[in-house]
Amino acid sequence: MTERELDRIIEMAWEDRTPFDAIKAQFAVPEKEVIKIMRRHLKPSSFRLWRKRVNSGVSQKHLKKRDPEINRFKCSRQRTISNNKISKR
Repeated sequence: MTERELDRIIEMAWEDRTPFDAIKAQFAVPEKEVIKIMRRHLKPSSFRLWRKRVNSGVSQKHLKKRDPEINRFKCSRQRTISNNKISKR
């Protein structure tokens, strides 16, 4: 995995609205591996805050916790990116 891909995985994991399934679809990295990556690359206090947020009702990282009306990985206003594994910054 390149450093750029790793940075993008961390960025996607940090965002509350990006589900783990979106990370798995783009990078073939399951939730458990994402958690390991976050643990390895974040400060311990930042990791604890992230895990607390992910497991709370605020985050929508798990599709089961999401509103059933949300059936997409990205915002409807986001520019379309086709066949691009790493979004443009």
